[in-house]
Amino acid sequence: MNFDYSQKTQELIARLEAFMDEHIYPNEKQYLADVQAASADPATRWKTLPLIEELKGKAKAAGLWNLFLPEEYLPYGAGLNNLEYAPLCEILGRVMWSSEVFNCSAPDTGNMEVLARYGSEADKKKWLEPLLEGKIRSGFAMTEPAVASSDATNIETSITRDGDEYVINGRKWYTSGAMNEDCKILVVMGKTDPSAVRHEQQSQILVPIDTKGVTVVRPLSAMGFYDEPVGHAEVLFENVRVPASSLLIGEGKGFEIAQGRLGPGRIHHCMRLIGCAQRALDLACERVENRVAFGQPLSKQQSVRESIARMHCDIEQARLLTLKAADKMDRYGNKVARDIIAAIKIVAPTMACKVIDEAIQMHGAAGTSQDFILAGSYAYARTIRLADGPDQVHMMQLGRNLIKDYNA
Repeated sequence: MNFDYSQKTQELIARLEAFMDEHIYPNEKQYLADVQAASADPATRWKTLPLIEELKGKAKAAGLWNLFLPEEYLPYGAGLNNLEYAPLCEILGRVMWSSEVFNCSAPDTGNMEVLARYGSEADKKKWLEPLLEGKIRSGFAMTEPAVASSDATNIETSITRDGDEYVINGRKWYTSGAMNEDCKILVVMGKTDPSAVRHEQQSQILVPIDTKGVTVVRPLSAMGFYDEPVGHAEVLFENVRVPASSLLIGEGKGFEIAQGRLGPGRIHHCMRLIGCAQRALDLACERVENRVAFGQPLSKQQSVRESIARMHCDIEQARLLTLKAADKMDRYGNKVARDIIAAIKIVAPTMACKVIDEAIQMHGAAGTSQDFILAGSYAYARTIRLADGPDQVHMMQLGRNLIKDYNA
């Protein structure tokens, strides 16, 4: 593959970096202060910050909107493929909250692709268009507290046909985005036919969050962070009724939809994590040059130099594997690229955890404090080792596929 970015991508990189320099990095401390102030009041804790709304308007005006959307979704986005989007997504990963500014944050990106690919024309009008415009947000309800959801066939939430409606009963948790006041629609995965073939029992259905019987029980922390004002929620569905037309493409298609959704979602996580790790390395390089211990800057210590070198190598390896995966997805589709998608989903979060951990070590106690982004970055990277499938599931499936291929 050609590792040189196209002229279009290089121009977008330059524009995005300029926007980050002018509007995102200078507002990092302000964003944190605004979140802390809003979180102290239950009335504003889960409300999108005015700062974000202001920056979203500027990103739209700058033509840096819906960057994740491929060409078939024009005129809503930049019309980029995965390889073209990769360096842009990496830049967004340098500041964890910045993706929302450009309407490129999970779970909305995956839900928009699901609606675009599988939704009816009515669904697209009611839910997709407001999401594309950044007027509402969404949640993806798959994981359940009562079962090991890494095996999605375990999911117990029931979706039962009753005339012209489906009735939904179950309990979900870590439903990303569901705490936010702008979250209006949930994509819910559950069982429509427990007696069907194992991977045809599941379906996905659209549920407006204000439907009778839907209860947002509580916010859930991840590594001690509640991620206000977006959040992760425990959600209870009690005899929730929605029109039969809310089911996406038919009963038993839940896994088909999930695989179409999770391929891009997984690699987007990896792209962001590379940016997150690169930022940690940048901060570490600055810190060790300006911090003196034992009579000389930390940068003069051999162990520190070795750590910096290893961090760089690990990031570069993950970056190249991500680009290779993105290129294969573009050339041959997500199904053909499944093994390399699994590989990067195994590699990138672990890499980010290691790199950020080393950066924290070089910052000393300060690295664990609110004065630096490193603690939050580490929590994010560690959480992504579970999101969209834990490491062990990807390793199990990748190993199975490799053995099968080698023995074919």
